[in-house]
Amino acid sequence: MKEKSFINFIFKTADNEDEFTQIHRLNYQTFVEEIPQHERNEEETLKDKFHEKNTYLILKKETELIGMVCTCDKRPFSIEKKLDDFESYLPKYKHIFETRLLVLKKEFRGMTFFGGLVKYWYEYWLEKGFDLTVVSGTLRQMKLYKHLGFIPFGHLVGTKEAPYQPMYLTLNNLKKYVEKLKR
Repeated sequence: MKEKSFINFIFKTADNEDEFTQIHRLNYQTFVEEIPQHERNEEETLKDKFHEKNTYLILKKETELIGMVCTCDKRPFSIEKKLDDFESYLPKYKHIFETRLLVLKKEFRGMTFFGGLVKYWYEYWLEKGFDLTVVSGTLRQMKLYKHLGFIPFGHLVGTKEAPYQPMYLTLNNLKKYVEKLKR
């Protein structure tokens, strides 16, 4: 996907070792330090178990990674292994993918950066022909997920310390959210 710039901010697809290193650090900060889903380690990095299959849409301030949306369109998705009869929960679709990570550094949350990242993600959907995504959303951010248009389904997954709600988002719901951002 084509890189986009705004002042000293860059939206792009991660494509080099420095960006992947920063992705693993942000992943650690989020899913070890903030959400206690994984164990601490001395390196303070966490490589997503589907890293080799993932595409990372990132937001950088100059050279610093400040946010990312991670996608994976190669099945089976991680969420499929957690729910029996996974497909029965979903609306009809043509091209599905899993959103693995949707993260902004703490100091950039609540600002317009999230909207920019979502717009870039939406353009990625259009470019790839996606019409549905699934996610295991942290209960800590349910208000945000619902605001984006995600629909909960199935039972909670994860652990007692880090419970997640399976959800899906249609292209139409994401389009509605993006159109609100343009106003």
